[in-house]
Amino acid sequence: MYFGPPPSIIETEVYAAVPEKFRAGAAQGKQRSSFLEGPSFDRAGNLYCVDIALGRVYRISPRGGWDVVVEYDGEPNGLKIHRDGRIFIADHRNGILLLDPDRGAVTPFLEGPSKQRFKGVNDLIFAKNGDLYFTDQGRTGLHDPTGCVYRYTTAGRLECLINTVPGPNGLVFNVRETELFVAVTRANAVWRVPLDGSGLATRAGLYVQLFSAGPDGLALDENGSVAVAHPGLGTVWVFSKRGEPLHQVKSCAGEMTTNLAYGGENRKTLFITE
Repeated sequence: MYFGPPPSIIETEVYAAVPEKFRAGAAQGKQRSSFLEGPSFDRAGNLYCVDIALGRVYRISPRGGWDVVVEYDGEPNGLKIHRDGRIFIADHRNGILLLDPDRGAVTPFLEGPSKQRFKGVNDLIFAKNGDLYFTDQGRTGLHDPTGCVYRYTTAGRLECLINTVPGPNGLVFNVRETELFVAVTRANAVWRVPLDGSGLATRAGLYVQLFSAGPDGLALDENGSVAVAHPGLGTVWVFSKRGEPLHQVKSCAGEMTTNLAYGGENRKTLFITE
């Protein structure tokens, strides 16, 4: 329970909306409307995001123009761009994929541990040394708290850091990369997972407890504050590194605030998928 001052309210505006011509997938026999996730900026300032429902990756130019980079048979849930420019996708159905934006094609990168399939990967992030961390949520929850957080090292080792998470989702490091914050959707919480000197998990604990629907994507600013997408409420919460609620960012467009990324000049603007 928190007895401090209430968070300040921050209003939003629409940066770009999916063009009408991309909203329905009837031509491919897909009747579901778009479900955006995984925002990530490349070095040219283009904003990439995925469309889970239609199996697409979009690219939004700095001027707001949209194009479909790829459409394939999958469920892309998260996207991150490596410092070397490679684009990685966390696909719920197919594991970790590599995207070639020039060819408009995806190829398998990691399909599962020890000749098994992942439960259903969700989101991903890179450490400064290039190690890939990602969540494997599947259909886990309080009834089955077996969701995992993995690390895939630059040496090619796949390591399970924690395997007792009821619905792991978004994840982000603290500034010094000594802790990993993990959105735990089915527990309506964000966990703080300290990392030892070798990058392995120790003494996981609670960072913040939410309510209603569980958290989704996470992002970190230069002050170490954690932004938490809270779908179902149309809100992004910003918490201090100590877990104090600082701001409530309210969506002007809808309730399904799924994920977020800092971008723009000096990374001072928060971009939210809804």
